[in-house]
Amino acid sequence: MSFPYALPELDLAAPLDRHRATVRPEWIDANGHMNVGYYVIAFDHATDTLCDQLGVGWKYVEHRLGMVFVLEAHVTYDREVRAGDPLRITTQIVDHDAKRLHFFHTMYHAAEGWLASTNELMMVHIGQESRRSAPWPPETRRRLAAMHAAHAGLPRPERAGRVIGLGRKPQG
Repeated sequence: MSFPYALPELDLAAPLDRHRATVRPEWIDANGHMNVGYYVIAFDHATDTLCDQLGVGWKYVEHRLGMVFVLEAHVTYDREVRAGDPLRITTQIVDHDAKRLHFFHTMYHAAEGWLASTNELMMVHIGQESRRSAPWPPETRRRLAAMHAAHAGLPRPERAGRVIGLGRKPQG
């Protein structure tokens, strides 16, 4: 399958470092910082940037070729950001197979460089008609393999695969 639209030149930076944003005033809650739900929205926009690189962004959906769904997501909130703060979100491909993609976003304050938040996701490719998991298009598989190879030299994100819990020691 070829795409009926032009794909961007594949960025093999490790990690992918293309997404920039600014904290919007409407994302601020009564505590004076970005509300937890808007971190997810900011990360979702970074996921759109990744999907564009893979050829399965909004144009893919608009042309009724297929879609992607997120199966699982984990977010950490490390430091608060406020209205007007510039954001830089990097993306690392952790793993992939014929239908799924495991990736990790890291959000930084773009001007000062400190870690604000992380977002680990498992995404699946969905067939347009079946609305069930389906293999990635060949060009997407090629792009995923190239990005994964480029990211293979990166250390696994320290927070990838974390389990939520209180960390209590067993009683005994």
